[in-house]
Amino acid sequence: MSTSPLPHDAPVGIFDSGVGGLSVLRHIRAQLPHEHLIYVADSGFAPYGDKPEDVVAERSLTIARFLIARGAKALVVACNTATVAAVKLLRARFPEMPIVGVEPGLKPAAATTRNGRVGVLATERTLAGAKFLKLRDEIAASTGATFLLQPCQGLADQIEFGELDSAATTAMLERYIAPLLAQGADTLVLGCTHYPLVQASIEQVIASCGARGVVLIDTGDAVARQLGRLLEAGGLLRHVDAQVPARLEGYTSASATALSAAFNSLVGIDPPVQETDFAERSTVGHI
Repeated sequence: MSTSPLPHDAPVGIFDSGVGGLSVLRHIRAQLPHEHLIYVADSGFAPYGDKPEDVVAERSLTIARFLIARGAKALVVACNTATVAAVKLLRARFPEMPIVGVEPGLKPAAATTRNGRVGVLATERTLAGAKFLKLRDEIAASTGATFLLQPCQGLADQIEFGELDSAATTAMLERYIAPLLAQGADTLVLGCTHYPLVQASIEQVIASCGARGVVLIDTGDAVARQLGRLLEAGGLLRHVDAQVPARLEGYTSASATALSAAFNSLVGIDPPVQETDFAERSTVGHI
């Protein structure tokens, strides 16, 4: 837990392999507007999806320690791959700290689908993970839903590069989404936190395929609600303080300029950002 004498006033730490977690941060800011936040984009180590699970777990532990050293009272693992690899480890190492992970929204998708056919867009590592496959089997058995799995190689990288509506990104989306729609999927799970950032392009591809009434499932809202529940249960919700507005700061293992641009274009804000290697000392990037 935070060592702050007023732990409720401490920040919430959020991290992802890059800018994808900003889709989760948007929901957290909307639902918990008084909370101080620290966002870490590990873009210098991205993508996580092509690295061994133990490497991602160790990296996640390093970033968690970095955030805790900066007073974080709770952690949000805003990355599906890191959640699969590390959330169990993080909870074991920091048992007193609220820790929220993300996972593809199979349960809400099964409750939403009208014809029982759900497409799941995610990274190859997420779809191959034992935790995901166990969840899929359990929900399929209890609901009768059929989950059509579509690995989206390279899509998170395109989003990380800022190509949200480029021709290359659109072609990639068509290649991944069209087969799911052809198989009758009426619900699509956005199983990587990067993917909601191209929701407009996804909707255009769905429309170009002639599909109607397709529902997109983004779990960022559920993550923010769970964080709020855990903070309230632990007495850690920050009190409203008109004199001290909520702060947001960012850290990145790559370019501070790039993360600042992502904050501006994807969230519409301009917080201070620093470059760091996640050791104790950081170098100032954009302030």
